[in-house]
Amino acid sequence: MKPTKYTYPATLGYDEHSKHYYVLFPDLPGCTTTGDREDEAVRNAHEAMSLHLYSMEEDGDEIPPPSPIIGTKHDDNEAVILVEAIMPSFREKMETKAISRTVTLPAWLDREAKEAGLSYSQILQDGIMQRLRISRTTARRRKTGILA
Repeated sequence: MKPTKYTYPATLGYDEHSKHYYVLFPDLPGCTTTGDREDEAVRNAHEAMSLHLYSMEEDGDEIPPPSPIIGTKHDDNEAVILVEAIMPSFREKMETKAISRTVTLPAWLDREAKEAGLSYSQILQDGIMQRLRISRTTARRRKTGILA
């Protein structure tokens, strides 16, 4: 069962050169974000950490335990903050987001479909689900592990 939330320490600082605030996660190499203001950088940190951890879950990577906030190394011009990611809603957002695919059709079929006011996206979704013999509900249950 995947955790419903993660909480990790992060360092919040200000870069004089770029004039941006930044957030770094010592326990999650490669997870970083910025913002024009402190509050924006912190808001972006929630999104960045959620996406980073979601990607690790999807890739089957081992997710490291968070370090204690006490003792987290930081420079004098940085503050240590705790960032929380609530995962069920983020996972749902990622699973239901639209992605773009290129489809090739003969010109005559494209004309007929446009004249009929058909939605390529809906037809493609319905066709794939029919071919796989699944429904949106079935796919959601498989993904969450709830097969009832």
